[in-house]
Amino acid sequence: MIFRVTLSLALATVALGGCALRSDVRRLEEQLTTMQDDTERRDSLRDAQLTQVIALQQRTNGSLAAVETALQSFRGEALGQLYEVQRQLLQVQELAGQSTRRLNELRGDLDARGQQLNDVAAPGGPAAAGNPSAVQMYEASLQQLRRGSTATARAGFRQFLQQYPSAAEAPDALYFIGESFTTEFPDSAAAYYNQVVDRYPASARSASALYRLGAMAESAKDTSAARSYYKRLIAKYPTSNEAALARDRLNALGQ
Repeated sequence: MIFRVTLSLALATVALGGCALRSDVRRLEEQLTTMQDDTERRDSLRDAQLTQVIALQQRTNGSLAAVETALQSFRGEALGQLYEVQRQLLQVQELAGQSTRRLNELRGDLDARGQQLNDVAAPGGPAAAGNPSAVQMYEASLQQLRRGSTATARAGFRQFLQQYPSAAEAPDALYFIGESFTTEFPDSAAAYYNQVVDRYPASARSASALYRLGAMAESAKDTSAARSYYKRLIAKYPTSNEAALARDRLNALGQ
């Protein structure tokens, strides 16, 4: 619109002048046409730039929305994880409190058992009354072994064997001393199992000791020694439960 007004004014000016040549008019028209083209190009370029700016703004808005969504999701996950950590901490605190109470209970029980063993062994104590005190000492030591107090159990069994070497529970006491060593000191365990076999061959614990010796040898990859113990067990105690187990192991080892 502006260009057309300008062109009209220019032509009117030329016409009023009356002295302009036709070539001048044509030149003026060409110049005005060129101006119009330049203006249109600038407008087109401005429109393209505006379109790019709008598109960039839209992408930026989309990116900001995505970032905000991600932040909200992260915030939610972080809060959930924080809650879980706090819950686990509370559980740990509760377990720690329970463990402390349990340890105190076990410590008190251990002290009571230790005092019981001392009372049994003390001169003039329950040991002076005869055989029931031997059973009491044996049972107290066995309870310590079952609770996992292996050192206390060993001390009790050894004291029992010193005081009552001929008691009916003597083979069991010797066997359980071996049991207390099985996990940490297998050689010591084997030594006590052999004592059971040598000193108490008529006891049912002798069959158990032979089987334990065979199993320990098998675990140590000494199949020759394992076969020897199993065969010895079957020969001496053929009707025992351990003999049946030993036959199975021999079959597994290929005799």
